[in-house]
Amino acid sequence: MMKRLLNKKTIVTGAGEGIGRGIAKAMGLHGAKLAICDINGKALEETALQLKSLGTEVFSKIVDIRNEQEIVDFVRESSAYMGGINVLINNAAVMPGSSLETLSSKTIDEVLSVNLRAPILFSREVLPYMKKGESGSIIHMSSVTGHNGFPDVAIYGATKGGLMSLARGHAMELAKYNIRVNTVSPGTVDSTMLHRFIQQNATNPEQALNEFNRIHPRGKIASIEEVANVFVFLASDESMNITATDIRCDGGYCVQGTQPK
Repeated sequence: MMKRLLNKKTIVTGAGEGIGRGIAKAMGLHGAKLAICDINGKALEETALQLKSLGTEVFSKIVDIRNEQEIVDFVRESSAYMGGINVLINNAAVMPGSSLETLSSKTIDEVLSVNLRAPILFSREVLPYMKKGESGSIIHMSSVTGHNGFPDVAIYGATKGGLMSLARGHAMELAKYNIRVNTVSPGTVDSTMLHRFIQQNATNPEQALNEFNRIHPRGKIASIEEVANVFVFLASDESMNITATDIRCDGGYCVQGTQPK
């Protein structure tokens, strides 16, 4: 396999499971050096072991991305381990399924902190290293919920729409430094987050999963690998002329899809 990311020094947040783990593995298979973090230590250790078995150089650390100092320390340690930073993938997120009027202030603060504040802080902290290397790619995990309005995930969708706006403005600030900023908006993905969401909110999880498949135009939701491939492309030099852009990796869901009941 052609390695498209040889020696790309890459941070992936929320890499303990699901899409984050899939992105990290795809990056490693393409030759990237990796620094990964998650709040779930056991899951993070499993991801690190899988990456090492593939021959990937990886630094892993438990990080609570709600804590600014932990972000600052992790970025500094990641750069020391990898010898710089070329790519930042802000993947970590939380998605409570509840109407806005029933959300507690604590939950609202957590969603904003994890989904929006942390990507801003990570982006700020990696910039000195990217500027020193005279290039970089920052990629935020957005979502179709940032495009379309869906009940019971309004605040989650607001943070994802915020990331798209952040990427556009930040890309304009950083273009002169050869640093690109983009977002990726998947539709429904066969991931840990989806299955957790279904278990918490559906009376019949199997029927709910079938409904998610049905409302996607091609008749099935995305695999983790299909989403991870988009991140590989945006991290690679093949996408050097793409910035301030959102790539919808949703199988047409934004055009046609509605949220299952």
